[in-house]
Amino acid sequence: MIDIQREGIILEKTNLTFENEGVMNPAVIAEGETVHLFYRAVREGNHSTIGYCRLEGPLEVVQRDKVSFMHPEFEYESQGVEDPRIVKIDGVYYMTYTAYNGINAIGALATSTDLKHFTKKGIITSKFTYARFKELFHPADEHTGKYFRSYNKRESRTESGKPVYLTDKNLVFFPRRINGKLCFMHRIKPDIQLVSIDSLDELTYDFWINYFLDFTSHIMFEARHEHESSYIGAGCPPIETPEGWLMIYHSVCDTPEGYVYTASVALLDLENPQIEIARLPYPLFSPETDYELGGVVNKVCFPTGATVFDGRLYIYYGAADKCIACASVSLRELVNELMLYKK
Repeated sequence: MIDIQREGIILEKTNLTFENEGVMNPAVIAEGETVHLFYRAVREGNHSTIGYCRLEGPLEVVQRDKVSFMHPEFEYESQGVEDPRIVKIDGVYYMTYTAYNGINAIGALATSTDLKHFTKKGIITSKFTYARFKELFHPADEHTGKYFRSYNKRESRTESGKPVYLTDKNLVFFPRRINGKLCFMHRIKPDIQLVSIDSLDELTYDFWINYFLDFTSHIMFEARHEHESSYIGAGCPPIETPEGWLMIYHSVCDTPEGYVYTASVALLDLENPQIEIARLPYPLFSPETDYELGGVVNKVCFPTGATVFDGRLYIYYGAADKCIACASVSLRELVNELMLYKK
C-alpha cells in the first residue's frame, strides 16, 4: 500500500455571502512556487460561483479574495458555475466547469491568457436529451447497456417545456496536445469518455451526432473494482510522467449508508490515453477523517487538482462537499506502486 499523508484542510467556508454554505472541488495550477486555486464556492440555496485564492508553495494560503472570481452570467449557468479544472495549453489557460441552471448539469469552458480575465466559450458538450442519445447509440451488449440504467435522466422536457439534457460533466483537458489534438475527458455515467479535436470549432451539433453514432469507440476508461462499481469520473488534469499519464479520478460505490466517493489513480499511455497501462485495485485514499466523513454530503473525497513540489504530488480535493483539503504522496513511489499492477 502507498503511504498517503493527509495535509489537512486548506480552505473552509466563511461568513461571506458567496461562500457561506461550503467551499470545495478546486481547479489548481502551479507557476513556480505560486499555486493558483479556483474553487467552487456555495452560498445558501445551493448557488455556486468560483472563488480564488493564492498559495505560496503547496499549502500556505497567502491571498484569498473576498468576492467571487467567476459567477453565472448566462441562462445555461444561472444556478451555478461548479467544480472547475484548469490546464495551460499552447499559452492559453483552459478552465472547464459544470454549468448548472437548476435542470441541467453540463460541461462548459472559459479561456484566458493571464489567469485574470476569462472569456466564456459556452457549453462544449452535446446538449442532447436522453431520448436523442438512445436514438443514436444502440448498445451492442451488456458492456454498453449500463448507459441506460436509471442514473441517466429519461425525460426530454420539464413540465414547463424546458429541455432536459443528458448529464455530461467532469470535463477535464489533458495539459498538452496529444498527436496534435486537443483532448478532453468528460463523463456520461457511468464511464469516462474521450474527445480528440483539432480545435474547439469542431464541437458542432453534427460532431456530436457522429460521436454518439460511434459512442463505444470513445469510452476511454471503465470501472473494474468494487470501490468504483457505481460510476467513475475524471478528477485532476492528468500529470505527465515518463511511464504514462497519471490520472487521478473519483470513484463511487453505493453502500447501505449511501454513496462513498474515493480518490483513485491509473496510468494511461502517453500517445493514446485510451490504453490503460495500470491502475491501483484499491482507492488511493478514502473518507477517513471527520472532515471527509461528515458534511453537506457525507463520505466524500473528490479530487480536482494536483501539483508537484520537490517530487511530491499534492492532491487537492473537496471533502464532504464542505471544505477543501489536501493529501500528498511521493510521485515516484506512486508510479512504482502502479507498475506493480500493470494491466
